[in-house]
Amino acid sequence: MTKPRTLFDKIWESHLVNVQDDGTCLIYIDRHLIHEVTSPQAFEGLRAAGRKVRRSDLTLAVADHNVPTTDRSQGIDDEDSRIQIEALTKNCAEFGVELFDMNDIRQGIVHIIGPEQGFTLPGTTLVCGDSHTATHGAFGSLAFGIGTTEVEHVLATQTLLQMPLKNMRITVDGDLPTGVVAKDLILAVIGEIGTAGGTGYVIEYAGSAVEDLSMEGRMTVCNMTIEAGARAGLVAPDEKTYQYLMGRPKSPKGGAWEQAVEFWKTLPSDPGAAYEKEVTLKAADIAPQVTWGTSPEDVVPITGSVPAPDDFDDPAKRKSTKMALEYMDLKPGTPMTEIPVDYVFVGACTNGRIEDIRAASRTVAALVDTEMSLHVTYCAGWGLTEADRVLEYRSFSWSSSHQICLNPTLCAGDTLIFAAKYSQSRFFDWLRDYRPTVVVGIPTVVSMLLNRPRDEADAGFGSLRFMSCSTSPLLGDQHREFEDRYGIKLIQHYGMSEGGTVGRTRSAPPSASPPTSRPPKA
Repeated sequence: MTKPRTLFDKIWESHLVNVQDDGTCLIYIDRHLIHEVTSPQAFEGLRAAGRKVRRSDLTLAVADHNVPTTDRSQGIDDEDSRIQIEALTKNCAEFGVELFDMNDIRQGIVHIIGPEQGFTLPGTTLVCGDSHTATHGAFGSLAFGIGTTEVEHVLATQTLLQMPLKNMRITVDGDLPTGVVAKDLILAVIGEIGTAGGTGYVIEYAGSAVEDLSMEGRMTVCNMTIEAGARAGLVAPDEKTYQYLMGRPKSPKGGAWEQAVEFWKTLPSDPGAAYEKEVTLKAADIAPQVTWGTSPEDVVPITGSVPAPDDFDDPAKRKSTKMALEYMDLKPGTPMTEIPVDYVFVGACTNGRIEDIRAASRTVAALVDTEMSLHVTYCAGWGLTEADRVLEYRSFSWSSSHQICLNPTLCAGDTLIFAAKYSQSRFFDWLRDYRPTVVVGIPTVVSMLLNRPRDEADAGFGSLRFMSCSTSPLLGDQHREFEDRYGIKLIQHYGMSEGGTVGRTRSAPPSASPPTSRPPKA
């Protein structure tokens, strides 16, 4: 009977080419991602030795670290950054490596590009000249960062020398509390085991809380495995993984896809597989996490306080805590909720995915005075989320269009359905075809709905949560008749066409509490 194996064991053993007397292992590399920072010297080494890239078809280059955040059409002002990007372009052309340059619509953070393109696949080995390559472990890929010399070695041989690694499993079971996300989960893990807790290990993340994460959330967890000191992080592939990868440009197609999925189903760790180290956390015990110091392990729940150096037994930790508090200008005992926020940055390969941006936007929206901005009212007070679909069929020259359509879309990340031209005759087609959850209305449309036969008007109303109405007030009888007839809330706004929002009335949609209202200041 075959000995039960972990996910890591299965991938490692299937890629093992040779074991040297000192234990050093030569493993085959399935996928190689490169960028402009760690590849120039590697290509120069190939050039000097007269070598080619052994498997250019398994190599993908992305302009990443030096891409400007300003208008890319204007080029790169910083000379060092420009030289590195130009070198990547030249090297890829010379050695036949596919490149997503900085003007390619597919360009982005290298650890996100791999999954987006289906270049990252379960059961594969993947390397890149960047420590956070562990991100790809979310897909059941053994992925880790390498140095420039190793980049050259992989380019030339499609193999890599590595020392054996040990297995660690971190299990997080239960439901994460509201407001707790993947970043909180991994920070709680690091707070538990420390930044050196994973040294010499590959960490497999398991448990219902990990399984419930989106693929993007799993990517965040695996990404920060490096901050826990481990070589790589892994999450066993499942149906969620397969659905994410299906149809991606570089994913297997047709019969090859079916064969791949059948193989991927064999990858999860066998029951009874042995781990050298096990850590268990309860999801319910994890609160939003905040770091108070200069290391990811300097973390406490948002409900906690800044620690004192004397809170730690380890002399080295007491010393580092004292230095961190001096650097951060924090006093022991200060509640984390009382520390003012000066700047907020959302980005990088840890938190740079669209769901992270949406979450941050909702948080910002909740902090803004909802009485001063109607679009924030819609996001926070009306409960607008990325799951909503807002139908807008009026001119965007009206301020109300921006207030209750465009701005909420930017804040909440919802889907905006924008008709190029208003048409009463097509209104029901829009309802039926696009199934909006929110419709921005005008009195003419409300009257039209009330004058149409019930069965005709009902066609697309099953998806609606609420409807707004602006430009002019409705008669009270019309308002009540509409709500009684269709069973959805109608929210009126006044004074929006030219001067912005000055008032609103009536009820909020079901399960939402409207903010308090007061007359505007003169």
